[in-house]
Amino acid sequence: MKQSIVHIALVVKDYDEAIAYYTHKLGFELIEDTFQPEQNKRWVVVSPPGSNGTTLLLAKASRPEQEPFIGNQTGGRVFLFLNTDDFWRDYHSMKAKGINFIREPKEQEYGTVAVFEDLYGNLWDLLELRRDHPILRKFAICLSNKGYEAS
Repeated sequence: MKQSIVHIALVVKDYDEAIAYYTHKLGFELIEDTFQPEQNKRWVVVSPPGSNGTTLLLAKASRPEQEPFIGNQTGGRVFLFLNTDDFWRDYHSMKAKGINFIREPKEQEYGTVAVFEDLYGNLWDLLELRRDHPILRKFAICLSNKGYEAS
């Protein structure tokens, strides 16, 4: 059996401001933006550049009980983990674009990490995992099984 998580829903206040933030500030790719008339909503999917993994589904809060979760999907814990192949390049680029880092870069046993908040306040780790980290080994095995070369 082979399964994977395709999307993670991120509750947002407004589709267009979220698309602008993720594509212009973080450099994500807009994968899909489709209006679904039967539900009167949009299906908006973004992905980090060069990613072959899970995507973000930008889901506009559609009921009042969903609104308190905008920016607080995990009760103040880091919610998402953005791995990069060059921490310092991306860190400096994000700082230059006005991304608010709430924890400065730090070397850990697993790699380099800093915590930033998105436009609504959700916390993210920007990290560059060590090349021998188990997650990167897993991705390398998965990619090689699909005929890709691991970098």
